[in-house]
Amino acid sequence: MSKIKLYILDDHQMLIDGLKALLKNEKNIELIGESTNPVLAIEKVIDLIPDVILSDINMPQMSGIEFTKAIKQKLPTVKIIALSMFGEKSTISEMLDAGATGYILKNTGKEELINAIEKVASGGMFFSDEVSAEMMKSMSERNQKIEEHKIQFTDREKEIIKLIAEEYSNAKIGETLFISERTVETHRKNIFRKANTKTVVGLVKFAIENKLI
Repeated sequence: MSKIKLYILDDHQMLIDGLKALLKNEKNIELIGESTNPVLAIEKVIDLIPDVILSDINMPQMSGIEFTKAIKQKLPTVKIIALSMFGEKSTISEMLDAGATGYILKNTGKEELINAIEKVASGGMFFSDEVSAEMMKSMSERNQKIEEHKIQFTDREKEIIKLIAEEYSNAKIGETLFISERTVETHRKNIFRKANTKTVVGLVKFAIENKLI
C-alpha cells in the first residue's frame, strides 16, 4: 500500500512542527511539504500534488477558504482538511462549499488526526466531534426552512440519502434496495433537487444539518 502524501499549511511554524511531531512515526503517512504562506504554497502544491492537505483557515496573506478554492480549481482530486481554533458553523459551511472534505480543531489528538487524514485520503469525510456538534446546532433553523418550503423526502429517498453518504454507487444502491439502477438515478436527481445542491458533499452537509443521517 502506497503512503498518503501529506502537505501542511499554517502561518505558525510552531503548529506545523507540532503536527510533524505527531506524525513522524506513522508509516502510512509521508510529509512531502510544508509552508507558512498560502500564496507560495499554491505553487508548491501544484508541483508536489499531495493526496491530502492540512490547511489553516485564518492566515494573513490568504484565507484557507480562498486557498481551498484555488487548489480545488487546479487540482480537484486533492483532499483538503481544514484546521481551525474554532468550529463556527459559518466557517465550516464556507470551507465545505470551497471543497474541503474534513474539518478538525487544532487541539486534536494524534489518533483523531491520523483518522482524519486516512478517512479523507480514502475518499470519505471527517469532522471533529466539536465541529459535528456545531453543525447540528443549525438543524433547528434549517428544519424550519424545510417546513416553510415544504421540502419532504420519502422513506425511499431517505434510505438512498444514507447510502449516498456511505459512498454507495447507483448500482450498489439498487442492489441493496432491490430496485433498478435507473430508478436509483431518478431518486438521486430528485434528492439533489430537493436539497438544492449538486455535490455529494453538499448533500451530506444538508443531511447532517437536517438529521436525515
